[in-house]
Amino acid sequence: MEIKNRIEELKSLLNKYSYEYYVLDSPSVTDYEFDRLMKELIKLENEYPEYKTQDSPTQRVGGEVSEKFEKVRHDIPMLSLDNVFSYDELRDFDKKIKKAVNRYTFTVDLKIDGLSVSIKYENGYYKRAATRGNGILGEDITENVKTIKSIPLKIDFDEPLEVRGEIFLSKKNFNRINEEKLRYNEEPFKNPRNAAAGSIRQLDPKIVAKRNLDVFVYYGFGLDNQNHFEIIQELKKIGFKVNDNTVFCQDIEEVIKFIERVKDFKNQLDYEIDGVVIKVNELDLYNEIGYTSKFPKWATAFKFPAEEVETVLEAIDFQIGRTGVVKPVAKLKPVMISGSLVSRATLHNEDFINDRDIHIKDYVVVRKAGEIIPEVLRVVKERRTGKEQAFEMIKNCPMCGTELIRNTSEADYYCVNPNCEAKHLEGLIHFASREAYNIDGLGEAILTEFYNDGYIRNIADIFKLENHRNELIKKEGFGEKSIDNLLKAIEISKSNNLDKLLFGLGIRHVGAKTAKVLAQNHHNLFDFLDVSIEELGSIKDIGEATSNSVYQYFHKQEMIDMLNELEALGVNTIYEDDRISNSGIFTDKTFVITGTLEGYSRNEAKAIIERFGGNVSSAVSNKTDFVLVGDSPGSKYDKAISLGVKTINEAEFVDMIKNG
Repeated sequence: MEIKNRIEELKSLLNKYSYEYYVLDSPSVTDYEFDRLMKELIKLENEYPEYKTQDSPTQRVGGEVSEKFEKVRHDIPMLSLDNVFSYDELRDFDKKIKKAVNRYTFTVDLKIDGLSVSIKYENGYYKRAATRGNGILGEDITENVKTIKSIPLKIDFDEPLEVRGEIFLSKKNFNRINEEKLRYNEEPFKNPRNAAAGSIRQLDPKIVAKRNLDVFVYYGFGLDNQNHFEIIQELKKIGFKVNDNTVFCQDIEEVIKFIERVKDFKNQLDYEIDGVVIKVNELDLYNEIGYTSKFPKWATAFKFPAEEVETVLEAIDFQIGRTGVVKPVAKLKPVMISGSLVSRATLHNEDFINDRDIHIKDYVVVRKAGEIIPEVLRVVKERRTGKEQAFEMIKNCPMCGTELIRNTSEADYYCVNPNCEAKHLEGLIHFASREAYNIDGLGEAILTEFYNDGYIRNIADIFKLENHRNELIKKEGFGEKSIDNLLKAIEISKSNNLDKLLFGLGIRHVGAKTAKVLAQNHHNLFDFLDVSIEELGSIKDIGEATSNSVYQYFHKQEMIDMLNELEALGVNTIYEDDRISNSGIFTDKTFVITGTLEGYSRNEAKAIIERFGGNVSSAVSNKTDFVLVGDSPGSKYDKAISLGVKTINEAEFVDMIKNG
């Protein structure tokens, strides 16, 4: 009994010290003392495994490596929130609530820029954790969340309890991880949210444990409290980490005053936020206030506007695009903007720089809104010291040395060397991108590596990659499964429609829309070998520059040879209207799409289904075979459930395509 009592004493002490360190941020012992006690506990549990329990702090290393994440259905849907961007919109949100109920208050908390999670407890013990997924179906991440030290493995609450929160990565740990990645020549994470999401979806929990993720809990199902603010306080008493900046507000004007305070201190926080969340405090009013098909009407998120940040323009580099266009790019002193560490920004062209009188070593104002590329807005001229250097446009290609050309009617400079390696690589990256040929798993980093290794030097080489399988699976960081998945994705892409191929080829002036127009007018790729400039120019929406560009492309012998090779490799060269669609994996299957998909637009998903022989309907009926469910599904999902129609999420849809 003496050994068992010592193990229980160590567990109690370590759990207490962990709570003080990770939740209260007020440690009462040194790291050395904590580590000493942990080593003693590990030693005793190894010697007496019969005394090891599921709530032991030694269990946070996680379980075995998973092959995949299992899908789990949420008992209560994890709803997304509507957004407002101004105080007027926030007051309108308040007015709509007033039409439904008379007396109410608000709970307001910070909108943590992380990953939503649901965590279940039974009989006081940690049981299961799942991602939000599409709100209905999530992924089981139980072992990974167990490694987060601010999550208690045992609580003093015996009734079934589900808590919801936001997994995040502190700025400090984000910088530490990226510094480590750079030391090993790995691609750094773009922002803390991506790092948190990428970490929690690691198949090996031991890797997750090293990332030092954290979580703020903001709601609990299973408590008796009647308002939201009381639930937050109760969760804190039970032992969960809640955000101390959560406040109670009597009315919408108090909410606005709090938002103003948040704007003052948000940049001093050690975690990223992108707004605040406002919820009606009284739970019994929720049904009365109601819901839309996507959002609760009793809550909304106030989003902060795009940040403008000052930093130093340290240098100007030059980037060569797939068409040979040479773009100046600002190399910045790294700065956090809207949750991302920004070190580069677009400068567009020579005229843009000269019009704004941008110098190297200037202090400049940079903006990043949403997912767009950061851009330099203006120079802070009052901070000039006289040591700044005026910009001069380069005269020769920085990769191959060829003299650059600028047409009188354009603002850009071009490298006209057809053998310039930079153009080749950018062209390959464009071809495989989601917007073009959409080859899953063949991103910029992998393509660059395969290009440098000599496996892929032109588009046709992509479809011959299977010839190098035995070599590729031995490459560090890949392995048999990842290479086989990539080869499968390449094989699937061969059936892409002709417009995707035309856009992917990187013909100058041919964007996605123009490629579609061309394919609709000439259904066979090889028709373009015989089409005159005049015929191309007669097509609606095809101008003179595009006609000339397309004609020139299809009259170069090296391009004709490559296109013949692509056809021989099984790449589709026919437009959808002329293709036999009754032999696809979705033949005679009817789909309905509801909600927002992450990897595809609604039209892209529809095109894929039709490409493989299926059809897409706008309404669910007994004749529907599958309902593809995305984020925030509407009434179509409810009807599918009531009719017993099979529902699939996006991951299952991708698996169906890959596995045929």
